[in-house]
Amino acid sequence: MIWFITGSSKGFGRHWTEAALERGDRVAATARNPEQLDDLVEKYGDAVLPLRLDVTDRAAAFAAVQSAADHFGGLDVVVNNAGYGHFGRVEELTEDDVRAQLETNFFGALWVTQAALPILRAQRHGHIVQVTSEGGVVAFPGIGAYHASKWALEGLSQSLAQEVAEFGIRVTNLEPGPYATEWLDVGSRKSTPNPDYPAAGEGHWDVGDPHATRAAILELVDAADPPLRMFLGKSLAAVTDEYQARLKTWNDWQDVAVRAFG
Repeated sequence: MIWFITGSSKGFGRHWTEAALERGDRVAATARNPEQLDDLVEKYGDAVLPLRLDVTDRAAAFAAVQSAADHFGGLDVVVNNAGYGHFGRVEELTEDDVRAQLETNFFGALWVTQAALPILRAQRHGHIVQVTSEGGVVAFPGIGAYHASKWALEGLSQSLAQEVAEFGIRVTNLEPGPYATEWLDVGSRKSTPNPDYPAAGEGHWDVGDPHATRAAILELVDAADPPLRMFLGKSLAAVTDEYQARLKTWNDWQDVAVRAFG
């Protein structure tokens, strides 16, 4: 199996790159600093192709995907994992904050997806895994820009899944909950706090072990009928409560909604 994985130098991307290589797959592993992948090249040789990529550069994304396909003779799995979280209340966000968040988390995934689609269509098979988040289906205060980027990717990818199914291409929105990936420390950015808002309390997250996701990602890409959406971790209970509350609200206001039809 041939993989293209963005954000391969750390976190989930590193774990999944190693998991694929350990079982004998081949991986085009991208990173802003591909030198961080030198140990994988030393260990796995030609099975890994390190590529320098800033996913916000559309032309570079297209070139990297094509280089990977040319090098390995095709692509089977494309994993859009590169991304970060921006912490800041909506009022605190600058234009640059929001645009940078969307450029990486949303547009970066879009550019890689667009680059891969002609290759996957020609093959008549392939699997695109969009790493969204539990935060792609529910939202919490203080991280609205991140949610905006992930909700956008979820919607785009649900449309995409319907558009490309006839070509044998499957799409999965992979939705991890909190994990010990240094995402909160190394991989996040913060807005300047507005003193009118109370100071944010320290979060006490029940975080998962990212190493444990290795078997799950392999099971997902090996599935004959992979799901459109899949959690990683213990998100189901919280999301179930959220969606039950949505349904109740919609039902409570259904008479008003119907009257508005005319």
